[in-house]
Amino acid sequence: MPDTPPPRQPRPPRLRWAWWLLAYVSLGVGIVGIFVPGLPTTVFVLISAWAASHGSERLHRWLLDHPRFGPAIRDWQAHGAVSRKGKWMASLTMLACALITLWCVPLAWVKWTSISIMACVCLWLWLRPLPPGER
Repeated sequence: MPDTPPPRQPRPPRLRWAWWLLAYVSLGVGIVGIFVPGLPTTVFVLISAWAASHGSERLHRWLLDHPRFGPAIRDWQAHGAVSRKGKWMASLTMLACALITLWCVPLAWVKWTSISIMACVCLWLWLRPLPPGER
């Protein structure tokens, strides 16, 4: 397995339930995002992996080993990297959401605030490095 991070020290059990809850709720929202346009999937899966690393080693291992989610999580954890395909998919999704916002939202300040935030996120995303295999 490429570049897996070192195992974490066990967390105090008093907050483990909160990390566990955040991990499973984030994973659930991420899965819903697969089917709901405009709701991101990758961000919530990454949050789920991060929270699971604090509260559920079993879920964390499952996410890292998952054929669909695992490579993106490992690239992010090891290098802060996002694949070219991931960048394009996120950018096209944000573009679609921006167009829907322009068409459907009546308040100008809401339109332009939303689109400005998406533009900043898109810029930040494209400034992230590519995984080592894509360079």
